[in-house]
Amino acid sequence: MKHVIFGGDGFVGRHLAKTLVADGEEVVVADIVKSDLPHYATARFIDCDVTDLGAVEAVAIAPDDMVYNLSAKMLSPIQVRAKRHDFFYPVNYFGTENIIHAMDKAGARKLVHFTTDMIYGHTVTYPMTEEHPVSPLGEYGQSKLDTEILAEKWREKGMNISLFRPRLIIGPGRLGILEKLFKLIDHNLPVPMIGSGKNPYQFISVFDCAEAARLAWKAGVPNEAYNLGSINPPPVKKLLGDLIKHAGSKSILIPTPGWAVKKTLDLLDAVNMPLMDPEQYLIADEECVLDVTKGERQLGWVPQYRDEDMLIAAYSEYRAKLAGKTGKVASHAQPAE
Repeated sequence: MKHVIFGGDGFVGRHLAKTLVADGEEVVVADIVKSDLPHYATARFIDCDVTDLGAVEAVAIAPDDMVYNLSAKMLSPIQVRAKRHDFFYPVNYFGTENIIHAMDKAGARKLVHFTTDMIYGHTVTYPMTEEHPVSPLGEYGQSKLDTEILAEKWREKGMNISLFRPRLIIGPGRLGILEKLFKLIDHNLPVPMIGSGKNPYQFISVFDCAEAARLAWKAGVPNEAYNLGSINPPPVKKLLGDLIKHAGSKSILIPTPGWAVKKTLDLLDAVNMPLMDPEQYLIADEECVLDVTKGERQLGWVPQYRDEDMLIAAYSEYRAKLAGKTGKVASHAQPAE
């Protein structure tokens, strides 16, 4: 048996590949880029664009292989409204479809697939369990929900597919929208919050995501969906306040009327000048906290990293990059337990 990781050179994939190689497993990384990572001394790399069914089939999946789909288009860089469907669907949905078809052709039956908590949309019940109603607020969440619907159809045909729904994944190598926040803090500028900042904000570490995928394999790939998020996330006001203090910045936090900010961002989105994706700002002042106890009960998965540590580690990575310390990024960015 080998582990085939589509999108395995990406954010979560590289950490999963590294862990599996360290455990002595045979690993194949299928991706469109190959980074200079030490585990490629052992792991095999195959150039593969998941939007090309022929390329996916050429990976030569075997019947007893463990397959992971970590390929995805994310919310960064921000897209204008008219381009969102064509930006997200080729990789997120049709890429997933290609992987499943290739698995079926090969007789493979075990898949771990990452979707997103953004399939839930607005908060209806709190905390949000895996049974929370689904109603995505945009093309990204919808593309991921459609893959969950696809997965359910293939489960009925005999596949085992474990689904993971992470909150905002944070860790070495990805800053995304956080870079805008860090620039404000570095320049001692006011940091506006959408709403009062009393609501919690929940991250999930890239390392915890990789461990969840590994544990799903160890558990036999249950036909279940699992939320991935930190435990006891702090209020936005405290999270950002601690970061400002850590940075030695003179920035101050500015609470705002959430409804007014959202209306303004809606207007900018309508005229093709989006500052954020609607899927980000429409829920920014809501109590969006994932209940992650199902993963502990069924997989033995418990997140190890705190939101405060993850955000400060991300800021340290940002500062290291500004200073040109590219060789030290990983050591700066790894969150403390």
